[in-house]
Amino acid sequence: MSNVFGLIVSGRLVQTDFTPLSETSLVTTILDVDSINHAVVFLTGATPLPAGSVAIVYWSWPDPNAPPNWQPLGHISNVKPSAIFKIQNLKKLHELSGENKFINAFGQQQICHNAQIGISIEPEANAQLFEPMLAQQTTNNYVTFAQKMLENLVNFVASFSVTQDQMTPTPGVSYIPLNTLHTWYQNFERRLQQNPNFWKT
Repeated sequence: MSNVFGLIVSGRLVQTDFTPLSETSLVTTILDVDSINHAVVFLTGATPLPAGSVAIVYWSWPDPNAPPNWQPLGHISNVKPSAIFKIQNLKKLHELSGENKFINAFGQQQICHNAQIGISIEPEANAQLFEPMLAQQTTNNYVTFAQKMLENLVNFVASFSVTQDQMTPTPGVSYIPLNTLHTWYQNFERRLQQNPNFWKT
């Protein structure tokens, strides 16, 4: 099974050195993960997956003080032989605390100082179990991006704020009170918390 899968990260040679841990699970290590934003996992074509199965792809961030904590990224299969996974915004181990159910997907291993990609060959039906979780991760990423963007805008505009006494009249220039921007920010953030997709309507 070790020559069935390949891994590509930007600026590096293709990796096919997946180490079997069992008949259905394999791992490979990625060095210098700080510079990686995406990873591509694919079937090499050497051998197809068994009929009715998929390869579920997991990611583990390095943590010098703990065993690997596996996070599902998605899956590949004979009908979907490759996938690109965004990994730069994944939660670190200390942020997961008790919420990750997949910590033992590849068994307890020694502490790992490099990131790893794990592949677990499972029945096709298992891939459906991850869809709601992966959709929630995407939603969380949108919410985080929106919050950071809003904070950046408010901080940027606030850095130019002056009191009314400090203002110099400039014909043709409009001014907006800073508290108006703060009110808009609070309203937007409240709506985002209530419904992360409200902006789509």
